[in-house]
Amino acid sequence: MKNKSLPISSVTKISAKVPVQRQRVNPIQSHDSQQAYLSQEVIECLQDGMLLLSETGEVIHANTSAHRIFSQLNQDSSNSNFIPPIIWRLCISLLKSHSSFSEKVIILSNEIVVDKSKIFRVRARWLNLDKFQRPCLLVIIENRYESLKNIALNEAKKYQLTSRESEIWCLYRAKYTYKEIASHLYITVNTVKKHMKNIHAKRQVFLEYEREN
Repeated sequence: MKNKSLPISSVTKISAKVPVQRQRVNPIQSHDSQQAYLSQEVIECLQDGMLLLSETGEVIHANTSAHRIFSQLNQDSSNSNFIPPIIWRLCISLLKSHSSFSEKVIILSNEIVVDKSKIFRVRARWLNLDKFQRPCLLVIIENRYESLKNIALNEAKKYQLTSRESEIWCLYRAKYTYKEIASHLYITVNTVKKHMKNIHAKRQVFLEYEREN
């Protein structure tokens, strides 16, 4: 289900914890401690938002990307410590389904569309961890626009596109129309068409080379 507009007037407050500060690893630390530190570093470097919630909605951990995405969804950088209602509603659905199907692994997902540059795929599931007395909710928030942009940039490199062609290709892959691309880059639609013609020609050369090799 796509949500083209979000209720900004009401948000669910959470007691978000500040991400653990980075510290140096002491070589004499135990192997388990070093693994824990490495896991923390990896989580904080993830492009996707990662959120651990208790059954009551208390935040056990939220990585840097999660806070950044919250700011985008709440349309206010000061609200990075609030769970957007649309995400919390998905968690509530998971809580209800868990009470009926406690023995099954259930993963609920939803797509949030604010605009073409803010598209997020949210997935929620139960997570049983030994260190927690009760199960918690794991929520992964994928920034679909950034994922598509990275794919488009990789394609632009393979097709040997120019800087301007790369800009246009990224917007095109994000489903911008020619008119929207022209408006975004302050160029004419005819200029977009000329660039797209060159892009498709370069792409075709690349695909033919791939087939032959």
